[in-house]
Amino acid sequence: MASLSEDDFSCPVCCEIFKDPVILSCSHSVCKECLQQFWRTKKTQECPVCRRRSSKECPPPNLALKNLCESFLKERNERHSSGSEEICSLHSEKLKLFCLEDKQPVCAVCRDSHVNHTVRPISEVFPSYKEELNTALKSLQEKLKHNESLKEEFEETVQHIKSQAEHTERQIKQQFEKLHQFLRDEEEATVTALREEEEQKKQMMKEKLEEMNRHISALSHTIKDMEEMMKANDVCFLKEFPVSVERVQSSQPDPQMASGALIHVPRYLGNLPFRVLKKMQDIVQNTPVILDPNTANKCLVLSDDLTSVRNSWNYQPVPDNPERFDWYPCVLGSEGLNSGTHCWDVEVKDSSAWCLGVTTASNQRKGDDFFNTEVWCVWFDEDRAPESSMNEFPVEQDLDRVRVNLDYDGGTVSFSDPVTNTHLHTFTHTFTHTLFPFFYGSSSIRILPLNCK
Repeated sequence: MASLSEDDFSCPVCCEIFKDPVILSCSHSVCKECLQQFWRTKKTQECPVCRRRSSKECPPPNLALKNLCESFLKERNERHSSGSEEICSLHSEKLKLFCLEDKQPVCAVCRDSHVNHTVRPISEVFPSYKEELNTALKSLQEKLKHNESLKEEFEETVQHIKSQAEHTERQIKQQFEKLHQFLRDEEEATVTALREEEEQKKQMMKEKLEEMNRHISALSHTIKDMEEMMKANDVCFLKEFPVSVERVQSSQPDPQMASGALIHVPRYLGNLPFRVLKKMQDIVQNTPVILDPNTANKCLVLSDDLTSVRNSWNYQPVPDNPERFDWYPCVLGSEGLNSGTHCWDVEVKDSSAWCLGVTTASNQRKGDDFFNTEVWCVWFDEDRAPESSMNEFPVEQDLDRVRVNLDYDGGTVSFSDPVTNTHLHTFTHTFTHTLFPFFYGSSSIRILPLNCK
Protein backbone atom coordinates (compact mmCIF):
# COMPACT_ATOMS: atom_id res chain seq x y z
CA MET A 1 0.00 0.00 0.00
CA ALA A 2 2.86 2.39 0.74
CA SER A 3 3.84 2.43 -2.94
CA LEU A 4 0.29 3.21 -4.12
CA SER A 5 -1.38 6.61 -4.23
CA GLU A 6 -5.00 7.67 -3.93
CA ASP A 7 -5.25 7.90 -7.73
CA ASP A 8 -4.75 4.12 -7.97
CA PHE A 9 -8.00 3.63 -6.06
CA SER A 10 -10.04 6.45 -7.65
CA CYS A 11 -13.14 5.98 -9.83
CA PRO A 12 -12.57 7.42 -13.35
CA VAL A 13 -15.99 9.12 -13.20
CA CYS A 14 -16.20 10.79 -9.78
CA CYS A 15 -12.42 10.79 -9.10
CA GLU A 16 -13.13 9.67 -5.52
CA ILE A 17 -12.09 6.45 -3.78
CA PHE A 18 -14.21 3.62 -5.22
CA LYS A 19 -17.54 2.98 -3.50
CA ASP A 20 -19.13 -0.38 -4.37
CA PRO A 21 -17.04 -0.82 -7.57
CA VAL A 22 -18.35 -3.00 -10.40
CA ILE A 23 -16.28 -4.51 -13.21
CA LEU A 24 -17.34 -4.21 -16.84
CA SER A 25 -16.73 -6.71 -19.60
CA CYS A 26 -13.90 -4.50 -20.86
CA SER A 27 -12.17 -4.98 -17.47
CA HIS A 28 -12.60 -1.36 -16.41
CA SER A 29 -14.02 -0.70 -12.93
CA VAL A 30 -16.42 2.09 -11.97
CA CYS A 31 -18.49 2.96 -8.90
CA LYS A 32 -21.87 1.32 -9.23
CA GLU A 33 -23.76 4.57 -8.64
CA CYS A 34 -21.50 6.49 -11.05
CA LEU A 35 -22.09 3.88 -13.78
CA GLN A 36 -25.87 3.98 -13.36
CA GLN A 37 -25.87 7.76 -13.48
CA PHE A 38 -23.64 7.70 -16.58
CA TRP A 39 -25.95 5.22 -18.34
CA ARG A 40 -29.04 7.26 -17.45
CA THR A 41 -27.43 10.39 -18.84
CA LYS A 42 -26.06 8.82 -22.04
CA LYS A 43 -29.03 6.46 -22.49
CA THR A 44 -26.62 3.76 -23.65
CA GLN A 45 -24.77 1.00 -21.81
CA GLU A 46 -21.15 1.76 -22.55
CA CYS A 47 -17.96 2.00 -20.52
CA PRO A 48 -17.26 5.56 -19.32
CA VAL A 49 -13.54 4.96 -20.00
CA CYS A 50 -13.25 3.15 -23.35
CA ARG A 51 -16.87 3.61 -24.60
CA ARG A 52 -17.15 -0.13 -25.24
CA ARG A 53 -20.70 -1.40 -24.91
CA SER A 54 -21.38 -3.53 -21.89
CA SER A 55 -22.96 -6.91 -22.38
CA LYS A 56 -24.53 -6.85 -18.94
CA GLU A 57 -27.16 -4.56 -17.49
CA CYS A 58 -25.95 -5.32 -13.97
CA PRO A 59 -22.16 -5.72 -13.98
CA PRO A 60 -20.81 -7.87 -11.12
CA PRO A 61 -19.14 -6.22 -8.12
CA ASN A 62 -15.37 -6.02 -8.10
CA LEU A 63 -14.89 -7.43 -4.61
CA ALA A 64 -11.11 -7.54 -4.86
CA LEU A 65 -10.92 -3.84 -5.69
CA LYS A 66 -13.45 -3.02 -2.96
CA ASN A 67 -11.32 -4.84 -0.38
CA LEU A 68 -8.19 -3.05 -1.59
CA CYS A 69 -9.93 0.34 -1.27
CA GLU A 70 -11.08 -0.45 2.23
CA SER A 71 -7.56 -1.54 3.19
CA PHE A 72 -6.09 1.60 1.65
CA LEU A 73 -8.51 3.86 3.55
CA LYS A 74 -7.93 2.01 6.80
CA GLU A 75 -4.14 2.23 6.46
CA ARG A 76 -4.33 5.91 5.55
CA ASN A 77 -6.57 6.70 8.54
CA GLU A 78 -4.28 4.77 10.88
CA ARG A 79 -1.30 6.63 9.53
CA HIS A 80 -3.01 9.98 10.08
CA SER A 81 -4.30 9.15 13.56
CA SER A 82 -0.95 7.75 14.73
CA GLY A 83 0.75 11.07 13.96
CA SER A 84 3.46 9.33 11.96
CA GLU A 85 5.42 11.25 9.35
CA GLU A 86 3.66 11.86 6.06
CA ILE A 87 5.09 10.48 2.82
CA CYS A 88 5.27 12.45 -0.43
CA SER A 89 2.73 10.92 -2.84
CA LEU A 90 5.04 11.62 -5.80
CA HIS A 91 8.42 10.49 -4.47
CA SER A 92 7.58 8.34 -1.41
CA GLU A 93 9.96 10.51 0.62
CA LYS A 94 9.23 11.94 4.06
CA LEU A 95 7.74 15.44 4.08
CA LYS A 96 10.20 17.37 6.21
CA LEU A 97 10.28 20.74 4.42
CA PHE A 98 7.77 23.54 3.85
CA CYS A 99 7.61 25.92 0.87
CA LEU A 100 6.75 29.41 2.06
CA GLU A 101 5.60 30.57 -1.39
CA ASP A 102 3.30 27.62 -2.14
CA LYS A 103 2.52 27.07 1.55
CA GLN A 104 2.76 23.30 1.13
CA PRO A 105 4.90 20.58 2.77
CA VAL A 106 7.51 19.13 0.37
CA CYS A 107 10.06 16.36 0.43
CA ALA A 108 13.78 16.61 -0.37
CA VAL A 109 13.15 15.57 -3.98
CA CYS A 110 10.29 18.07 -4.41
CA ARG A 111 12.67 20.82 -3.39
CA ASP A 112 14.31 20.65 -6.83
CA SER A 113 11.09 22.01 -8.35
CA HIS A 114 11.05 24.89 -5.84
CA VAL A 115 14.45 26.34 -6.80
CA ASN A 116 13.42 30.01 -6.53
CA HIS A 117 11.19 29.46 -3.49
CA THR A 118 12.01 29.84 0.17
CA VAL A 119 11.98 26.41 1.80
CA ARG A 120 12.28 25.89 5.56
CA PRO A 121 12.22 22.81 7.83
CA ILE A 122 8.71 21.99 9.00
CA SER A 123 9.83 22.08 12.62
CA GLU A 124 10.92 25.70 12.09
CA VAL A 125 7.72 27.09 10.50
CA PHE A 126 5.13 24.99 12.35
CA PRO A 127 5.08 27.02 15.62
CA SER A 128 4.62 30.41 13.92
CA TYR A 129 1.82 29.19 11.64
CA LYS A 130 0.08 27.48 14.52
CA GLU A 131 0.29 30.67 16.57
CA GLU A 132 -1.14 32.66 13.65
CA LEU A 133 -4.10 30.33 13.36
CA ASN A 134 -4.55 30.34 17.12
CA THR A 135 -4.80 34.15 17.00
CA ALA A 136 -7.37 33.88 14.21
CA LEU A 137 -9.30 31.33 16.26
CA LYS A 138 -9.46 33.71 19.22
CA SER A 139 -10.68 36.45 16.91
CA LEU A 140 -13.47 34.21 15.64
CA GLN A 141 -14.42 33.27 19.19
CA GLU A 142 -14.72 36.94 20.10
CA LYS A 143 -16.74 37.51 16.94
CA LEU A 144 -19.07 34.67 17.92
CA LYS A 145 -19.56 36.24 21.35
CA HIS A 146 -20.29 39.61 19.72
CA ASN A 147 -22.80 38.03 17.36
CA GLU A 148 -24.57 36.30 20.21
CA SER A 149 -24.87 39.70 21.91
CA LEU A 150 -26.27 41.18 18.68
CA LYS A 151 -28.75 38.33 18.52
CA GLU A 152 -30.04 39.28 21.97
CA GLU A 153 -30.52 42.87 20.78
CA PHE A 154 -32.42 41.62 17.72
CA GLU A 155 -34.68 39.48 19.92
CA GLU A 156 -35.34 42.47 22.19
CA THR A 157 -36.22 44.52 19.11
CA VAL A 158 -38.75 41.86 18.07
CA GLN A 159 -40.37 42.12 21.50
CA HIS A 160 -40.38 45.92 21.26
CA ILE A 161 -42.05 45.76 17.86
CA LYS A 162 -44.75 43.58 19.37
CA SER A 163 -45.13 45.98 22.31
CA GLN A 164 -45.29 48.97 19.93
CA ALA A 165 -47.95 47.28 17.87
CA GLU A 166 -50.04 46.40 20.92
CA HIS A 167 -49.76 49.91 22.36
CA THR A 168 -50.55 51.54 19.03
CA GLU A 169 -53.56 49.31 18.56
CA ARG A 170 -54.87 50.33 21.98
CA GLN A 171 -54.52 54.00 21.03
CA ILE A 172 -56.28 53.45 17.74
CA LYS A 173 -59.18 51.79 19.48
CA GLN A 174 -59.44 54.53 22.13
CA GLN A 175 -59.65 57.22 19.48
CA PHE A 176 -62.16 55.33 17.41
CA GLU A 177 -64.38 54.87 20.47
CA LYS A 178 -64.96 58.63 20.40
CA LEU A 179 -66.39 58.48 16.91
CA HIS A 180 -69.80 57.49 15.61
CA GLN A 181 -70.72 54.04 14.31
CA PHE A 182 -70.24 55.02 10.69
CA LEU A 183 -66.51 55.40 11.38
CA ARG A 184 -65.99 51.81 12.58
CA ASP A 185 -65.21 50.56 9.10
CA GLU A 186 -62.35 53.05 8.92
CA GLU A 187 -61.16 51.90 12.33
CA GLU A 188 -60.99 48.30 11.20
CA ALA A 189 -59.09 49.24 8.05
CA THR A 190 -56.51 51.18 10.08
CA VAL A 191 -56.02 48.36 12.59
CA THR A 192 -55.62 45.88 9.75
CA ALA A 193 -52.94 48.03 8.17
CA LEU A 194 -51.12 48.20 11.49
CA ARG A 195 -51.25 44.44 11.93
CA GLU A 196 -49.99 43.92 8.40
CA GLU A 197 -47.05 46.22 9.11
CA GLU A 198 -46.44 44.45 12.41
CA GLU A 199 -46.30 41.10 10.63
CA GLN A 200 -44.07 42.60 7.93
CA LYS A 201 -41.69 44.09 10.49
CA LYS A 202 -41.69 40.92 12.60
CA GLN A 203 -41.05 38.87 9.46
CA MET A 204 -38.18 41.18 8.57
CA MET A 205 -36.68 40.74 12.04
CA LYS A 206 -37.34 37.00 11.84
CA GLU A 207 -35.31 36.89 8.64
CA LYS A 208 -32.62 38.95 10.36
CA LEU A 209 -32.61 36.45 13.23
CA GLU A 210 -32.43 33.56 10.79
CA GLU A 211 -29.53 35.30 9.05
CA MET A 212 -27.88 35.79 12.44
CA ASN A 213 -28.44 32.11 13.32
CA ARG A 214 -26.87 31.08 10.03
CA HIS A 215 -23.99 33.43 10.64
CA ILE A 216 -23.45 32.08 14.17
CA SER A 217 -23.75 28.52 12.93
CA ALA A 218 -21.16 29.14 10.23
CA LEU A 219 -18.81 30.73 12.73
CA SER A 220 -19.37 27.85 15.14
CA HIS A 221 -18.59 25.30 12.45
CA THR A 222 -15.47 27.20 11.41
CA ILE A 223 -14.32 27.42 15.01
CA LYS A 224 -15.02 23.74 15.56
CA ASP A 225 -13.09 22.81 12.43
CA MET A 226 -10.18 24.97 13.51
CA GLU A 227 -10.23 23.54 17.02
CA GLU A 228 -10.05 20.07 15.50
CA MET A 229 -7.26 21.24 13.20
CA MET A 230 -5.32 22.59 16.20
CA LYS A 231 -5.22 19.02 17.51
CA ALA A 232 -3.77 17.62 14.27
CA ASN A 233 -0.11 16.78 13.73
CA ASP A 234 2.14 19.42 12.22
CA VAL A 235 2.01 18.17 8.61
CA CYS A 236 -1.77 17.79 8.55
CA PHE A 237 -2.03 21.20 10.18
CA LEU A 238 0.19 22.86 7.59
CA LYS A 239 -1.58 21.11 4.71
CA GLU A 240 -4.90 22.59 5.75
CA PHE A 241 -3.51 25.91 6.98
CA PRO A 242 -3.98 27.96 3.74
CA VAL A 243 -7.62 26.85 3.42
CA SER A 244 -8.28 27.64 7.07
CA VAL A 245 -6.77 31.10 6.81
CA GLU A 246 -8.81 31.76 3.68
CA ARG A 247 -11.97 30.72 5.54
CA VAL A 248 -11.15 33.22 8.28
CA GLN A 249 -10.39 36.03 5.84
CA SER A 250 -13.51 35.36 3.78
CA SER A 251 -15.90 35.29 6.73
CA GLN A 252 -19.03 37.29 6.11
CA PRO A 253 -19.57 40.65 7.87
CA ASP A 254 -21.81 40.70 10.90
CA PRO A 255 -25.50 41.18 10.14
CA GLN A 256 -26.62 44.68 11.10
CA MET A 257 -29.84 46.05 12.45
CA ALA A 258 -31.85 47.34 9.50
CA SER A 259 -33.09 50.92 9.45
CA GLY A 260 -36.85 51.26 9.47
CA ALA A 261 -37.33 48.03 11.46
CA LEU A 262 -39.74 49.55 13.98
CA ILE A 263 -43.45 50.17 13.55
CA HIS A 264 -44.20 53.47 11.81
CA VAL A 265 -46.48 54.62 14.62
CA PRO A 266 -47.26 58.11 13.23
CA ARG A 267 -48.83 56.49 10.17
CA TYR A 268 -51.65 55.29 12.41
CA LEU A 269 -51.82 57.81 15.26
CA GLY A 270 -50.66 61.04 13.64
CA ASN A 271 -53.62 63.33 13.05
CA LEU A 272 -55.82 60.24 12.99
CA PRO A 273 -59.15 61.95 13.82
CA PHE A 274 -58.43 64.79 11.39
CA ARG A 275 -57.62 62.39 8.57
CA VAL A 276 -60.69 60.20 8.95
CA LEU A 277 -63.18 62.82 10.10
CA LYS A 278 -62.86 65.54 7.48
CA LYS A 279 -66.60 66.07 7.79
CA MET A 280 -66.23 66.71 11.51
CA GLN A 281 -63.62 69.48 11.39
CA ASP A 282 -65.44 71.49 14.02
CA ILE A 283 -64.56 68.93 16.70
CA VAL A 284 -61.29 67.63 15.30
CA GLN A 285 -58.01 69.52 15.67
CA ASN A 286 -55.02 69.28 13.35
CA THR A 287 -51.48 69.27 14.71
CA PRO A 288 -49.06 70.25 11.92
CA VAL A 289 -46.12 68.19 13.22
CA ILE A 290 -46.28 64.67 14.68
CA LEU A 291 -43.33 63.34 16.66
CA ASP A 292 -41.56 60.15 15.62
CA PRO A 293 -40.95 57.93 18.71
CA ASN A 294 -38.44 55.82 16.79
CA THR A 295 -36.07 58.83 16.79
CA ALA A 296 -36.59 59.91 20.42
CA ASN A 297 -33.69 59.71 22.86
CA LYS A 298 -34.21 56.94 25.43
CA CYS A 299 -34.76 59.53 28.17
CA LEU A 300 -37.74 61.06 26.37
CA VAL A 301 -41.37 60.06 26.90
CA LEU A 302 -43.89 60.94 24.19
CA SER A 303 -47.58 61.46 24.70
CA ASP A 304 -50.00 58.94 23.23
CA ASP A 305 -51.04 61.37 20.50
CA LEU A 306 -47.35 62.06 19.66
CA THR A 307 -47.69 65.85 20.03
CA SER A 308 -45.77 66.41 23.30
CA VAL A 309 -42.56 65.16 24.82
CA ARG A 310 -41.02 65.28 28.28
CA ASN A 311 -37.57 64.41 29.58
CA SER A 312 -37.81 61.72 32.26
CA TRP A 313 -34.01 61.65 32.81
CA ASN A 314 -34.29 57.85 32.92
CA TYR A 315 -33.72 55.43 30.06
CA GLN A 316 -36.88 53.90 28.62
CA PRO A 317 -36.87 50.20 27.55
CA VAL A 318 -36.57 50.87 23.81
CA PRO A 319 -34.04 49.55 21.25
CA ASP A 320 -31.03 51.64 20.25
CA ASN A 321 -32.09 51.54 16.60
CA PRO A 322 -30.14 53.53 13.95
CA GLU A 323 -32.74 56.33 13.76
CA ARG A 324 -32.66 57.13 17.50
CA PHE A 325 -30.73 59.98 19.18
CA ASP A 326 -28.31 58.59 21.78
CA TRP A 327 -26.60 61.76 23.10
CA TYR A 328 -28.91 64.77 23.00
CA PRO A 329 -32.49 64.59 24.36
CA CYS A 330 -33.93 65.21 20.90
CA VAL A 331 -36.78 63.87 18.80
CA LEU A 332 -37.69 64.50 15.14
CA GLY A 333 -40.98 65.13 13.45
CA SER A 334 -42.34 62.14 11.60
CA GLU A 335 -42.66 63.75 8.16
CA GLY A 336 -39.84 65.10 6.02
CA LEU A 337 -40.27 68.47 4.27
CA ASN A 338 -38.76 69.06 0.82
CA SER A 339 -40.99 71.74 -0.75
CA GLY A 340 -43.58 74.41 0.02
CA THR A 341 -44.23 76.43 3.19
CA HIS A 342 -44.84 74.95 6.64
CA CYS A 343 -45.67 76.37 10.03
CA TRP A 344 -45.99 75.02 13.59
CA ASP A 345 -46.27 76.43 17.12
CA VAL A 346 -44.40 74.90 20.06
CA GLU A 347 -45.26 75.46 23.72
CA VAL A 348 -42.03 75.78 25.71
CA LYS A 349 -43.17 77.50 28.93
CA ASP A 350 -42.62 74.34 31.05
CA SER A 351 -39.00 73.88 29.95
CA SER A 352 -36.07 75.82 31.45
CA ALA A 353 -33.90 74.89 28.47
CA TRP A 354 -35.14 74.20 24.96
CA CYS A 355 -34.04 74.20 21.34
CA LEU A 356 -36.12 73.76 18.21
CA GLY A 357 -35.85 74.19 14.46
CA VAL A 358 -35.13 72.01 11.45
CA THR A 359 -32.35 69.64 10.44
CA THR A 360 -31.51 67.42 7.48
CA ALA A 361 -32.44 63.75 7.38
CA SER A 362 -28.76 62.82 7.03
CA ASN A 363 -27.55 64.76 10.07
CA GLN A 364 -25.73 62.52 12.54
CA ARG A 365 -27.98 61.51 15.45
CA LYS A 366 -25.42 59.34 17.24
CA GLY A 367 -22.82 61.07 19.39
CA ASP A 368 -22.45 64.77 20.15
CA ASP A 369 -21.94 66.16 16.62
CA PHE A 370 -25.63 66.84 15.87
CA PHE A 371 -25.47 70.62 16.38
CA ASN A 372 -22.20 71.08 14.47
CA THR A 373 -23.77 71.02 10.98
CA GLU A 374 -27.07 71.10 9.10
CA VAL A 375 -29.13 72.61 11.95
CA TRP A 376 -31.14 75.86 11.86
CA CYS A 377 -32.62 76.59 15.26
CA VAL A 378 -33.28 78.98 18.14
CA TRP A 379 -32.58 78.04 21.74
CA PHE A 380 -32.97 79.19 25.33
CA ASP A 381 -31.21 78.10 28.52
CA GLU A 382 -31.74 80.01 31.75
CA ASP A 383 -28.43 78.68 33.10
CA ARG A 384 -26.32 79.46 30.03
CA ALA A 385 -25.12 82.79 28.66
CA PRO A 386 -26.52 83.52 25.18
CA GLU A 387 -24.06 83.04 22.32
CA SER A 388 -24.94 82.73 18.66
CA SER A 389 -23.41 80.78 15.82
CA MET A 390 -24.00 80.55 12.11
CA ASN A 391 -26.99 78.21 12.41
CA GLU A 392 -28.00 78.70 16.06
CA PHE A 393 -29.65 81.81 17.51
CA PRO A 394 -30.08 82.33 21.30
CA VAL A 395 -33.29 83.75 22.71
CA GLU A 396 -32.59 85.96 25.70
CA GLN A 397 -36.11 86.13 27.14
CA ASP A 398 -38.12 83.20 28.49
CA LEU A 399 -41.07 82.55 26.15
CA ASP A 400 -44.34 80.65 26.36
CA ARG A 401 -44.52 79.71 22.69
CA VAL A 402 -42.34 79.73 19.59
CA ARG A 403 -43.62 79.73 16.02
CA VAL A 404 -41.56 78.16 13.23
CA ASN A 405 -42.13 79.17 9.61
CA LEU A 406 -40.30 77.18 6.94
CA ASP A 407 -40.28 78.36 3.34
CA TYR A 408 -38.37 75.52 1.71
CA ASP A 409 -38.44 76.85 -1.84
CA GLY A 410 -37.70 80.41 -0.67
CA GLY A 411 -34.79 79.16 1.47
CA THR A 412 -35.80 80.67 4.83
CA VAL A 413 -36.53 79.45 8.35
CA SER A 414 -38.15 82.13 10.52
CA PHE A 415 -38.87 82.07 14.26
CA SER A 416 -41.27 84.34 16.12
CA ASP A 417 -43.21 84.76 19.36
CA PRO A 418 -46.89 84.21 18.42
CA VAL A 419 -48.07 85.58 21.77
CA THR A 420 -46.59 89.04 21.18
CA ASN A 421 -46.24 88.67 17.39
CA THR A 422 -42.50 89.46 17.74
CA HIS A 423 -39.95 88.32 15.18
CA LEU A 424 -37.01 86.46 16.72
CA HIS A 425 -34.69 85.46 13.87
CA THR A 426 -34.58 84.31 10.24
CA PHE A 427 -32.02 81.96 8.67
CA THR A 428 -31.40 82.07 4.93
CA HIS A 429 -30.11 79.01 3.14
CA THR A 430 -30.55 77.15 -0.16
CA PHE A 431 -32.09 73.86 0.90
CA THR A 432 -31.36 70.79 -1.22
CA HIS A 433 -32.10 67.97 1.22
CA THR A 434 -35.23 66.80 3.03
CA LEU A 435 -35.70 68.65 6.32
CA PHE A 436 -37.23 67.38 9.56
CA PRO A 437 -38.51 69.45 12.48
CA PHE A 438 -36.53 68.67 15.64
CA PHE A 439 -37.19 69.37 19.31
CA TYR A 440 -34.90 69.50 22.35
CA GLY A 441 -36.21 70.08 25.86
CA SER A 442 -34.95 69.75 29.43
CA SER A 443 -38.50 69.27 30.74
CA SER A 444 -41.65 69.30 28.63
CA ILE A 445 -42.59 70.84 25.28
CA ARG A 446 -45.77 70.49 23.23
CA ILE A 447 -46.73 71.05 19.58
CA LEU A 448 -49.97 72.99 19.41
CA PRO A 449 -52.91 72.65 17.02
CA LEU A 450 -52.52 75.53 14.61
CA ASN A 451 -53.71 77.15 11.45
CA CYS A 452 -50.77 79.34 10.50
CA LYS A 453 -51.48 82.46 8.49
